[in-house]
Order: sequence, then structure tokens, then C-alpha cells
Amino acid sequence: MSTTGTVVAVSEEPTSTEVHPADGAKSNVLTFDEEAKLVYGVILSLRNMIKKLSRRDEQFTTYRTSAYKLHLFETLSGYKFVMLSDPSTEGLRFILRQIYNGPFIDYVVRNPLVPMDSRVQGIDNDYFRGSVDRMIRGLSAFA
Repeated sequence: MSTTGTVVAVSEEPTSTEVHPADGAKSNVLTFDEEAKLVYGVILSLRNMIKKLSRRDEQFTTYRTSAYKLHLFETLSGYKFVMLSDPSTEGLRFILRQIYNGPFIDYVVRNPLVPMDSRVQGIDNDYFRGSVDRMIRGLSAFA
């Protein structure tokens, strides 16, 4: 895991790679943890590339591939909120900001029982997850 970031979501999936019994070949499906590490690596690489190319303090908020669109909101305190969506979805940075200002502040920051420096397991809070889930399901882009 990173020494500068915090995992906000926790995988409930097994961490092993799937093997198809018929052909014995490994599946192309990544586990949640592997995908999270790849996404964090992409964000870190893009930030470094932007700093080197622009020579100014610029940042990116989205990027798109043919398969998905990544939306990023980074707080001044260094928390990164990332959402992957369909490539045709409009910017969702405002939703990530709402997640930070609403459920994250209410159920994580203001909750003394949630460890704020959880880099291994992430933030595991049912109220936070439920609130974010309701917020996302209410969006027209995810309906």
C-alpha cells in the first residue's frame, strides 16, 4: 500500500486470482485490491507527468479511456476520492466533493472510533458505505 494515501473502500472479495478449471488458465479479472493499486498508480503517474510537463502546480480531475472514465477529487489534507464510470458520463467531481463534505465528514472524520490512518484495511464504516451507496444510486448516470 501507499505511504501517502488512504484506502476508503474495503474489498469483500477473495484476494486470489480466479482459475478456470476447464482450461487451467488464469482469468483476466482483477481482484478489488489489485485494481485499487493499479488505479492509485495511474493517478500518481499522471500527477507526476503533469508536474513535469507543465512546470506549474496543475492537477487533473478526470481522464477517459475507451472502457471507463476516472473522476478524481483530492482534498487539501490529501484524501483522494476516485470514481470510475462509463466513458460517456459527464464529470462527477461534484459528487466526490459531496461524498467528502457529507458522509466522509459525518461518519468518518467526526467518528472517534474510525481510525483515520488505516492504510491496510481502509475505512470500514457501514454508515459511510450506506450513505455513499444511496447517494450514488440516486444519480441519473448510475440508474
